[in-house]
Amino acid sequence: MNPRPLLLAIAYLAFISLGLPDAVLGVAWPSVRETFSLPLSGLGMVLVGTGTGYFLSGLVAGRLVQALGVGTLLTVSSALVALSLFGYSLAPMWPLFLLCTPFIGLGSGAIDSGINAYAASHFPVRHVNWLHACYGFGAMLGPLVMTAMLVRSGSWRWGYAIIGAMLLLMALTFGATRASWKTEGTPGADGSDAPTSASQALRHPMVWLQIVIFFVYTGLEVTAGQWCFTLYTQARAVPAELAGTWTGLYWGSLAVGRVFMGFVVERLGPDRLLRFSILSAVAGSALFAFGPTLASLGGLLLIGMSLAPIYPTLMSRTPGRLGAGYAAHAVGFQVSAAMLGAAALPSLAGVLAARFGLGLVGWVTVVAAALLCLLHETLLKLTPRSAA
Repeated sequence: MNPRPLLLAIAYLAFISLGLPDAVLGVAWPSVRETFSLPLSGLGMVLVGTGTGYFLSGLVAGRLVQALGVGTLLTVSSALVALSLFGYSLAPMWPLFLLCTPFIGLGSGAIDSGINAYAASHFPVRHVNWLHACYGFGAMLGPLVMTAMLVRSGSWRWGYAIIGAMLLLMALTFGATRASWKTEGTPGADGSDAPTSASQALRHPMVWLQIVIFFVYTGLEVTAGQWCFTLYTQARAVPAELAGTWTGLYWGSLAVGRVFMGFVVERLGPDRLLRFSILSAVAGSALFAFGPTLASLGGLLLIGMSLAPIYPTLMSRTPGRLGAGYAAHAVGFQVSAAMLGAAALPSLAGVLAARFGLGLVGWVTVVAAALLCLLHETLLKLTPRSAA
């Protein structure tokens, strides 16, 4: 199926909006922590709040799409994220800052689940990779905006205000184009498999295996991205401007990798590409954790390039592995599990870093990458030959 250009353009815009706020926290956190006099592990409270909203949103995403339509869902969700970012920039005290976190998760999760479910069933795998490349471009832009504001004005509040304004403009764009989604089918409604209930999907062992894989994968991605700035500036004496640039490059490598992998995934085969990428992520994590500063920076970029095709390719493979009936629910569960991982593993890294030193952040990435490799090999063995 060849998707309509306007529909693809809206989807790309949605993924850019998803990426903009997600990677900013790692750059802003040292300044936010200083403003509110917080412990190092306080980052986990923000991640848990955001992850909880994301998790809940993923569970009900299918119902929201059916009730509102994709276009309206994008409009409302983007506006919710924008208003919450403005709340960050204006919060006079820590509890009010923290209060905004679940609303960012709710809005971002609704965008993520709805479009992923649609794209997995209606877009070729190369387009799914390119959609997630747009997320990477947004995630690269966010830290660069925040770093520029920190360097020029010394205020993290201006960084969040500017990103909030960008999200608000995107919400207006979605509102103006929401009717273009009305003639398209809802996620998973392609008639290839009989529909199933959520409880039936949760009794499928491969659904649970993919839930765990998405939990570990996103935990690895976010741990490296959110903690690398603090690790380099506070443990390895890297200047803040340089560390912020490398943080942006990490998220940018996810985008560049997804663009490139979109051209090769159908020639190499998705499962073979996934295996190669995960093994490369293990090597990059080892360099990031144990290499000298220059090698560690290279390892950080290798992690980003290696992780680039994993999330979109796994998501695109879901209907083929499970059937469209299960995939409609599984995609939402996978998005929810991914955000739990994005909250849990970086939070664990923060607790370990506060107790044993920032060097433990690298250990967390190595263990997560090795576990991801083991889980994916198990998934390959359980995949039926017809789906492989």
